[in-house]
Amino acid sequence: MIVSLRAEEIARLAVRVAAEKQASDIVMLDVRDICSFADYFVICSVDSTRHIEAVWQGVIGEGKKEGIISCHREGDPESGWMLADFGSVVVHIFTQPERDYYQLDRLWDRAIPVIRIQ
Repeated sequence: MIVSLRAEEIARLAVRVAAEKQASDIVMLDVRDICSFADYFVICSVDSTRHIEAVWQGVIGEGKKEGIISCHREGDPESGWMLADFGSVVVHIFTQPERDYYQLDRLWDRAIPVIRIQ
């Protein structure tokens, strides 16, 4: 199937789904100028392992509806972190302790914030 969405549209879809699934502190970062493996990161926080799974399933499900298949998955709900890799867009779903520990927002602080939803 031919993917009709551009990277920015995929990232915005992930932001929308995360917000609909009640994730918090959602950020979409434009990393094109500082990253060789992706164009956008979407990072969000959730309250529990079940919440990680709900957001991840939502993002994957909505992507499939648009003909976008995740290339890779990392982590699991029990680890407090999951990643959905759509090639040009990487979606990170964290519980708050893991987000505080890994500090991706700080690691990629030269990225351009496109969206931030508290």
